[in-house]
Amino acid sequence: MTTKRTVLVTAHTGREAAVDTARTVIGRLVEAGLTVRVLNAEAEAIACAGADVVPASAAAVQDAEMMIVLGGDGSLLRAAELARPAGVPLLGVNLGHVGFLAEAEVEDLAVTVDCVVQGRYDVEERMTIEVTARLNGQLLADTWALNEATVEKSDRMLEAVVEIDGRPLSRWGCDGVICATPTGSTAYAFSAGGPVVWPEVEALLLVPISAHALFSRPLVISPRSTLALEVQPETAGAVLWCDGRRRFDLPAGARVEVRRGEVPVRLARLHGLEDTGAPFTDRLVAKFDLPVQGWRGRVRP
Repeated sequence: MTTKRTVLVTAHTGREAAVDTARTVIGRLVEAGLTVRVLNAEAEAIACAGADVVPASAAAVQDAEMMIVLGGDGSLLRAAELARPAGVPLLGVNLGHVGFLAEAEVEDLAVTVDCVVQGRYDVEERMTIEVTARLNGQLLADTWALNEATVEKSDRMLEAVVEIDGRPLSRWGCDGVICATPTGSTAYAFSAGGPVVWPEVEALLLVPISAHALFSRPLVISPRSTLALEVQPETAGAVLWCDGRRRFDLPAGARVEVRRGEVPVRLARLHGLEDTGAPFTDRLVAKFDLPVQGWRGRVRP
C-alpha cells in the first residue's frame, strides 16, 4: 500500500501576497493528489478548501515529506522551529527582500510546485548551534539557532570576556558579540562586518559588534570548538538573542556557551529552475546584484 504524500504549507498571513500564494500552492498540490496541511493559526486567513487544519505542534509535521514556507527569511526561521526536530526539509518561497534562506522566488511558483509534485529536489543539511546560558550554575537558557546567537547590551556598553576551547581570547567593550553558523554569515554577522562563508564549510563565526579594542576582528573557528562569553560585573545587564526570535535576559556574571548543534536544519534544493540548485557564488551575485560585467570565464583549450 502506497502512503499518500503529505506537505505542510505555512505562510506569512500578514502579507496579502503570501496568502494568495498559499491558496495557489495548496490548490495545485491538492489537484496533484497530495495531502496538504495548514496550521490552525493560519487556516482562517488562507481559507483554502482541501487542506487539513492542524495545530502548530509536532503532529503538524509528522510523516510530512516537506514544509513549504511562503514569506521571507523570518518566516523560514520560524518554520525551522517546527521542522528541525522532525527532520522535515523546508522549502522557502521568497516574498521578502533578500531572502537568502529561500530556495525559490514567487515568479517561479508554477515550476516550484511542479518540482515538488514530481519529486525533483535534493535535501541539504545546514549546521546549527546549541546555546546555553548559566549564572552560578543556574540554567538561564538552553536553546539553539540556525543563523546566530547574539549577546547584546541591554542599556550601556557590554563588557565581556570571550573564550575559545577553555582559554580566554580577549575582553571587549562593545555593543554585542555574534556567534554564527555559515548559514548565518549572510545575516546579522554580515551586517556587522563578518565574512561570507559558503554553506558547505563547517565552521563557527565569532563577530564583535562595534568593539572598543585594537584586536576585534571577525574570527572563523573550528566547528569542534566551544565558544563562551562571560558578562562582566561592570555590565548592567545583557540580552541573548537566538535567530532574532528567542530572547533571554542575562544578568552580570552570566556565562553563555555556544557549540555545534547535533540536529541540523534540512533545506530542499530544487531541480529545474535557472536560479536554484545553482552554486552559492551565483546566489551571492543574484541576491546582492553584484557587478560581473566583463567576466569571460575559463578559456577552453
